[in-house]
Amino acid sequence: MPINDFSLHPLSWQPDPALLTRPRYLSLASSLERAITSGTLPPGTCLPPQRELADWLDINFTTVTRAYDICRERGLVYGVTGRGTFVAPLPGRMDCGNASVIDLSAVQGFPELSSRFLIETARDVMNRDYTRDLFSYSERSGAARHRSAGAFWISRLGCEAGPEETVVFPGVHSALVTIMLAFFGIGDALAVDEFTYGNLIEAARLVRVRLVPVEGDGEGMLPDALKKAAGRQRIKGVFLMPTCANPTTVTMSKRRKDELSRVISECGMFVLEDDATLVPDGTGTFLGRLPEQTFYMTGATRFLAPGLRVAFAVTPKRHLKELMGAHHRLTIKAGALDAEIMSELILSGCAEKLINLKIRRAKEMNAVFEKTFARERRAAKDVPFFRTVELASSKRNGPDIERELLEAGVRVCHSCRFAARKNPSRAFLRLSLSSVSSKNELQHALKTVKRYIFDR
Repeated sequence: MPINDFSLHPLSWQPDPALLTRPRYLSLASSLERAITSGTLPPGTCLPPQRELADWLDINFTTVTRAYDICRERGLVYGVTGRGTFVAPLPGRMDCGNASVIDLSAVQGFPELSSRFLIETARDVMNRDYTRDLFSYSERSGAARHRSAGAFWISRLGCEAGPEETVVFPGVHSALVTIMLAFFGIGDALAVDEFTYGNLIEAARLVRVRLVPVEGDGEGMLPDALKKAAGRQRIKGVFLMPTCANPTTVTMSKRRKDELSRVISECGMFVLEDDATLVPDGTGTFLGRLPEQTFYMTGATRFLAPGLRVAFAVTPKRHLKELMGAHHRLTIKAGALDAEIMSELILSGCAEKLINLKIRRAKEMNAVFEKTFARERRAAKDVPFFRTVELASSKRNGPDIERELLEAGVRVCHSCRFAARKNPSRAFLRLSLSSVSSKNELQHALKTVKRYIFDR
């Protein structure tokens, strides 16, 4: 029986002992997860010491330890040496006034699955003899080890690129802006999908590059539409996301890539290829088809840890020196510590393990999505970390819809954020499946969105 007087020394969390089932450590972990995801235990709460909680529940100390370890692996709690165990901020929740908002706007890539691997890798890196060298200037294209890791990762995706052709950038967005500034003049045109990466739209405005939206279908940009657009005006390049395009989730077939490559070759355009492939599907890349015209950027590393600002880019050899100069003038270089951590994840095989873990979790979350929105099933083989829900014609504009859903407790992205033309022909919501910590939380958020769409 408990030996402490908890009326005089109350615990921050007092689960009901009568509700524990066997195995007790799993039951206790589930109870703690519910208390955190429901907001009963807000972020920053110091949890009871393990021995005191064991005393309260009249169970073995190791049972509490195992329950805490499970929640730590799920990214729900974290420990501080000498201070205790604390509730972590949930990846999918943020404060909005006094309400707890579930964030389906940011595609986080299931950060709770990465945290333990990242912390362990970072600690390992920080304890190495050469770590001090990471805090000084080094090669502007990235250290040889980092470029080798990038080349290895790219080869995993079916492309052959040597370290000498691989450049380390602080994120894909940085690479895109650098390429536009280095190879596009004021007023030059870049062809894009009708709905494209939202930050590219804003960046193009800043650097005075014109975006030309090109019609597409369920397999991506239409080759004939691109050819017609190039006939009407001089298009210098085309931005393509061939795998699970943001925000539409469209994935190109091998045939579509071949057809687009022929048009691009005939018109002499650059290709800015943002590749978010998780598992190679055998369809190849534009870099493999048009190596002298393609600026290739990996999108897979963003799913390992978006907070590590690292991306790998491959450039045509004849443009390498020019791109390197622009990279140095704009950003000096990528952060060497981030690049070292990312390189270690890749070369140790940990990145591959993480991708597989995240694919399994993505399959589970997609099943939750398709159970809620049965009409939104997809046939593509890739497993998206976000999905779309079509909206019927409405008098409410995108910002109004986002605001009303935010007031209902869910943050989303409306398609207006990604529209490259002024009056798009359709409207939809992009919903992240990878920013919440549990299937129950995702289901709750999706049901809120569904009620909003169909009950109005």
